Amino acid sequence: QVQLVESGGGSVQAGGSLRLSCVYAMRTYTMAWFRQAPGLEREGVATVYGDIYRGIYNSYYSDSVKGRFTISLDNAKNTLWLQMNNLKPEDTAMYYCAAAQSSLGPARLSPREYPYWGQGTQVTVSS
Repeated sequence: QVQLVESGGGSVQAGGSLRLSCVYAMRTYTMAWFRQAPGLEREGVATVYGDIYRGIYNSYYSDSVKGRFTISLDNAKNTLWLQMNNLKPEDTAMYYCAAAQSSLGPARLSPREYPYWGQGTQVTVSS
């Protein structure tokens, strides 16, 4: 079973930055960051896919975060990152790390395709 543990959330003002991390405990081929605000559906924001274990992967971003967020990973440390810059109040949500043990390819940000999830970390952006 893949274990995922997120950290790095917090409260910032609009325009600020945060970096989320997710430590994973097993070989995976697709990892992603999702977020969920109260009353809304869970939304995929970024994914890396490929042969993550060997550090060979591509990334994909949703339009809502493209140009502001950067997803990356350090497979030597089994850590997935999400650098979030120029944060906006609408970025406020619980952020989740997710993983799948197959390479899903680009634009695969449906929560149903990810069987493994972390517990989430809260990000709050004030105006």
